[in-house]
Amino acid sequence: MDNIIISQRVMIPIKEIEITHIRAQGAGGQHINKVSSAIQLRFNFQASPSLPDSYKQGLRAMSDQRISKNGDIIIKAQTSRSQDVNKQEAIERLIALIQQANVVKKRRIATKPTKASKARRLNAKAVKGNVKKMRAKVSY
Repeated sequence: MDNIIISQRVMIPIKEIEITHIRAQGAGGQHINKVSSAIQLRFNFQASPSLPDSYKQGLRAMSDQRISKNGDIIIKAQTSRSQDVNKQEAIERLIALIQQANVVKKRRIATKPTKASKARRLNAKAVKGNVKKMRAKVSY
């Protein structure tokens, strides 16, 4: 696998991605204490020549905890005991994150409430007010 395919036109060479093998966290006994099965994937999208500017702008605009201020995407995968499975999962998460950054959000068109919805709201307010009046202490 030489390239990671993001879309039909966008591919990232695997050499631009830094993959580190680390020890996983959590329970697991002896196995987890001596085997580095977790994967930490690091990709600097701002320094990447293969990623188009539209993707870079989308990633910069995202508020995701996996994206650092200097343009690094850091993904940690440790769900499996297999290093290969964790590596594949980390790459899939990277692809999903980059694709999500390029999705254009639909612009919201402001609308006014209808007359019927205004009437329903006011009617509900009146009913609620009457219920609260009935809870008050009775004065003789």
